[in-house]
Amino acid sequence: MAVGARSGHEEPERRPGTRGEGTADQAPEAPGAAPEAGGAPTAGPAEAPPSGPPGPPRPGPGTGPGAERETGSEEDGTEPGTGRRPAKGRKVRSFWKELPILIFIALVLALLIKTFLVQAFSIPSDSMQNTLQRGDRVLVDKLTPWFGSKPERGEVVVFHDPGGWLGETQTQDSGPIAEGIQEALSKVGLMPSADEKDLIKRVIAVGGDTVSCKRGGKVMVNGKALDEPYIFPGNTPCDEKPFGPVKVPKDRIWVMGDHRQDSLDSRYHQNLHNGTVSVDDVVGRAIVVAWPVNRWSTLSIPDTFDQPGLSAAASLAPSALGLAGAVPLVLWRRRRLTAKVRGTAD
Repeated sequence: MAVGARSGHEEPERRPGTRGEGTADQAPEAPGAAPEAGGAPTAGPAEAPPSGPPGPPRPGPGTGPGAERETGSEEDGTEPGTGRRPAKGRKVRSFWKELPILIFIALVLALLIKTFLVQAFSIPSDSMQNTLQRGDRVLVDKLTPWFGSKPERGEVVVFHDPGGWLGETQTQDSGPIAEGIQEALSKVGLMPSADEKDLIKRVIAVGGDTVSCKRGGKVMVNGKALDEPYIFPGNTPCDEKPFGPVKVPKDRIWVMGDHRQDSLDSRYHQNLHNGTVSVDDVVGRAIVVAWPVNRWSTLSIPDTFDQPGLSAAASLAPSALGLAGAVPLVLWRRRRLTAKVRGTAD
């Protein structure tokens, strides 16, 4: 009988005369075949010899080049019986299983950003025209106040109602479902809260400043007149409501709207802390108009607030320098007089 391949590789060349093996061109004997005279083998009726030249032996079941891939082996790391390698690491989750995790992470990040970094506010009135229009969305910096930064002159700031500035506002009943959605989105800064009462104005004076304005004149801060190009066209600085002089207490600010004839600002609330607002009520500084896109702009500090001598400390600087220069002269003169008196006494 012919010997099949064991591993799928070619057998070494058979040599004639080897016991139990035939030559390469010898056809295998069929069972029951009787040799003819002269020793030449003849094929039995069960199988006829092939007409052409004999080919290589056919591999049997479980042999051949693909046998190891089909059955598997410990040497190449495949699973026995399957021929497949075991999966490495975790299985990849489907998109729908990952989606809730992604939404949760996004909401947490939005909450952190709203609380500590930046918050969006919608402009509900015309009190800051033309700098801000009704319906604009502004981004408010909430990070710097955490590091002790206080409002400065010329900044546009958002602050909580100090008490009665907004009055009694009527709220529209939009239903429990809509109110619940708005409340949830407002927690992460995606929508304004219906319960929060915030205002947006420009800081005109800070703690220690003296501010005033007479009819027909300009707003004066520490004796310096402000050039205010940001005022709504056709408005006057304070003709409809002159005020002052007002001394702004420490850690408080005096605020005014850019649309002077349509802004109930510090001028109209002098019965409470002389119209000033505590810096603790300030949410942050509005830094940019983010929406709509065609109104994108930064909210910088006007140049008039950088003029020399505007600061209350700067206005006291000449007196302080004069006093500092006079003290050494007085001490030197007293020493000379003391030494002269002692010399006379001796």
